[in-house]
Amino acid sequence: MLASLPATADEGGVSFWLPGQFGSFAAVPSEPGWTLPIIYYHTSTDAGGGRLFRRGGVIASGLDVRADLAILAPSYSFSTPVAGAQATLGIAALVGRAHVATNATLTGPLGATLTGGQTDTQTGFGDLYPTGSLKWNRGNHNFMTYMMAGVPVGAYSADRLANLGTNRWSLDAGAGYTYLDPKKGHELSAVLGFTYNWRNHDTDYKSGTSAHLDWAASQFLSENLHLGLVGYSYQQISGDSGSGAVLGDFKSRVSAIGPQIGYFFPIGGRKWYANLKGYYEFEAKNRPEGWNVWLTVAIPLGSARK
Repeated sequence: MLASLPATADEGGVSFWLPGQFGSFAAVPSEPGWTLPIIYYHTSTDAGGGRLFRRGGVIASGLDVRADLAILAPSYSFSTPVAGAQATLGIAALVGRAHVATNATLTGPLGATLTGGQTDTQTGFGDLYPTGSLKWNRGNHNFMTYMMAGVPVGAYSADRLANLGTNRWSLDAGAGYTYLDPKKGHELSAVLGFTYNWRNHDTDYKSGTSAHLDWAASQFLSENLHLGLVGYSYQQISGDSGSGAVLGDFKSRVSAIGPQIGYFFPIGGRKWYANLKGYYEFEAKNRPEGWNVWLTVAIPLGSARK
């Protein structure tokens, strides 16, 4: 799961890190060579009219955010160990559609006051997300470290409510663990990470540092099929800053839980993997709250030569 999906920034009530992107088998080494995860992501969230958010150049009252994104995240796993671990490099790119509606837009550029609801829809490409990881296997125990960067090349305008790009650099790093018992069919994964954000110079807004925990638990019902639960917890640990942070430190948080199903199946002599998972959010603060669904198909493209 190499893709990180942008949805503006903490200044819009949403983080660079999209909670839920790590799931089952997060720390398990993969077969050496190329792999192509293809991900479809849908989210539907909203916030009440009494809650304010900074979106680009305006302060908006209430948000209704919906997005449909397709993500390609090719990666290459090396056969030669690095510090006893399997090294993997990858990059994620996305294309999709985002729709944002507000109950009322209160202030605009140059201090202009606006009234009434506003809507905006954008279709296009998002930012790029290069990623690197190291994974160790010790029997049923698997460990990992990872680092991911956000390269701001996606569609963005400070005058829009809906954006597919973040317009700022970000760096995320963390570590994870997976317990996988093939005999009993038990699987448990957890990944803890931290995100640092640079300044959005178009809005003079610097989102604070955040922490996030993604987890998954499942039971194999057969050699290829597993069912279980997934969840995440996101917490901003330092406040937003800059002249654009007119709503104060605007620390945000959210948690979620939901079901998942995964299936391994052979095609062309290689084992593909499909996973469907959904999250229902709760305890949101300073960000919209709702639900989201992920459909992932991981395609092995070939083995690396030793």
